[in-house]
Amino acid sequence: MDFELWWLLGIPAFFALGWIAARVDIRQLVSESRTLPRGYFKGLNHLLNEQPDKAIDSFIEIVKLDPETVELHFALGNLFRRRGETERAIRVHQNLLSRPDLPAEERAHAEYELGQDYLKAGLLDRAEETYKRLIGSSYEVQARRALLEIFQREKEWERAIEAAVALQEAGAGNRQKEISQFYCELAQDALVRMHPEDAMPLLDKAVQADRSSVRATILVGDVQLAQGDVAGALATWRRVEHQSVPHTALLAQRLMDGYRKLGKAEEGVSLLKSYLEQASSIDLLEVVFKAVIELDGVEAAKQLVVAELRRTPTLLGLDKLLEARMMDAPANVVSELSLVQNLVHSYTTRLARYQCGHCGFKARQFYWHCPGCSRWDSYPPRRSEELNVMN
Repeated sequence: MDFELWWLLGIPAFFALGWIAARVDIRQLVSESRTLPRGYFKGLNHLLNEQPDKAIDSFIEIVKLDPETVELHFALGNLFRRRGETERAIRVHQNLLSRPDLPAEERAHAEYELGQDYLKAGLLDRAEETYKRLIGSSYEVQARRALLEIFQREKEWERAIEAAVALQEAGAGNRQKEISQFYCELAQDALVRMHPEDAMPLLDKAVQADRSSVRATILVGDVQLAQGDVAGALATWRRVEHQSVPHTALLAQRLMDGYRKLGKAEEGVSLLKSYLEQASSIDLLEVVFKAVIELDGVEAAKQLVVAELRRTPTLLGLDKLLEARMMDAPANVVSELSLVQNLVHSYTTRLARYQCGHCGFKARQFYWHCPGCSRWDSYPPRRSEELNVMN
């Protein structure tokens, strides 16, 4: 009973102590807020009201009155950079770095922001030098990410591989898929230079980095074809169907050409038809359509397109059907069909785009590396209208 009474007497005391602590914190907050310049609150208010120009003017006045305000320098530099005034942002951060009394952590922060300024301005050499100075600092991971971005922009794939490996070792996540893409880029360059023998070792490393890489498989087949091994190339390309059937659309023309060279065009058409049944694609249909006309005639090609339209109704498919209809239509009907086909075709040219799954950037051709957001392997191998129909 005495124990319970003791706790009852202690409860008001705890409340009193909490009230006193709160009063002390409030007084300290009010005292500190009085020491801040009025321009700080004006600038903050402008930022909240999405008025960056007025916020910049307010912060510039504070920096003039009190040049020791490090955080305001950072805020001002970031505002300049966002507005595209990179020269002014650079001057702000260089001014901070010129101070001999700047603490090590703040100096690293200023170096990183200066690197961001150079990157935004397109001064990649200066940005690279700045980020290299941050290796070993608390901003090392951010600096290595920026260096990886720079090497990709400059298409320095060997240095990009080194940067990606360093990021992995720094604990910044798995970069194996990117590393595989970098080796693919080097192999692609070797093929363009007509040196397939240099490409194969690079592709071996690409596959080691990412065994599921469709691009590496396609390029291995390209190397075999360049070396005259058509049968080997076809066997390699057919491995893509086990990795991703939709990606076979990217290989359709290669496969058809390869089977023609071996005198097995009918086998090629049969294979592509099986892919079309598994994963509808206007690009795949285009290749099969032309091959069927060549082997079996216009009527068989029309039946192919009609069957595909029933399975996946798209304007791109309708455009192909109208093209087939015009091939054997009577002369008095051709002019009318031509008007309709031209109208449909003019509209479908806007739909026949590949679309990045991350940023939505649309392009006429398929990209492994998105020009919009710089993501790797972010494009589905189907046109945007087909994706909309499937969804």
